Amino acid sequence: MTATEKAIEARRFLVRGRVQGVGFRWFVEREAHILGIAGWVRNNHDGSVEVLAQGTRDQLSGLRSRLGQGPRAARVDNVEEFEARATAGISSFRIEGAW
Repeated sequence: MTATEKAIEARRFLVRGRVQGVGFRWFVEREAHILGIAGWVRNNHDGSVEVLAQGTRDQLSGLRSRLGQGPRAARVDNVEEFEARATAGISSFRIEGAW
């Protein structure tokens, strides 16, 4: 495998704290675009924000560190990371449930 054919991995992140109503989903979308990550972000009913991200291990590591910081108005208490299955056909990053 060459450097340009790095394996695509998928991770699900659950971010808890003051992460709704502070522009967190837009922050995640922007960071994902900068890093070249595909997937989605959404608010959950319990006040957490859920992220499904697909990219290389390095890209996902970069996103995780940014999730731990969040936008200025946010307060991140915890970021949980779960294995996920990469899904073919996801090529962009989007905000789910935004209005």
